[in-house]
Amino acid sequence: MTLPELDSDRFVAEKGFRIIVQVPESCAQRIADAILVEDALKYGDYDCVAFKTAPGVQQFRSLGSGRNPATERVVEVPCVELSFFLSGDETEATRVLKAIYSSHPYEEPVVFVEPCLRTLHVRGMDEDNPNRFWNGDAEYWVPREHR
Repeated sequence: MTLPELDSDRFVAEKGFRIIVQVPESCAQRIADAILVEDALKYGDYDCVAFKTAPGVQQFRSLGSGRNPATERVVEVPCVELSFFLSGDETEATRVLKAIYSSHPYEEPVVFVEPCLRTLHVRGMDEDNPNRFWNGDAEYWVPREHR
């Protein structure tokens, strides 16, 4: 897939990978911690940047050709998706994916790797924008250190 070349004075585009992992909610932090051992998930002036969805339902049926016996019916498991960006280094991405496989409870984890672009702001630009959280009353999600 060919990614577009985006040219702007407002942001810088960087090529990389979007990783999406489906995981039982109870195991999500363990997997996030394993990922962070391999990569700081830096995003501009921040690190540990990842997204976790609200729980949904993952379904599967074992065919019996792997470690586990076949299941007669479809099994449903409450799961979340963890997603994050990795820079375009394939060696680094492989290390992170190995960490996911090592820490995931499944025999066959559902992991998607997509080539993508991310955008990073140009530092110092637009700081007086009234929509920036520091230019208004602090909302509940603003860290105490930023108030």
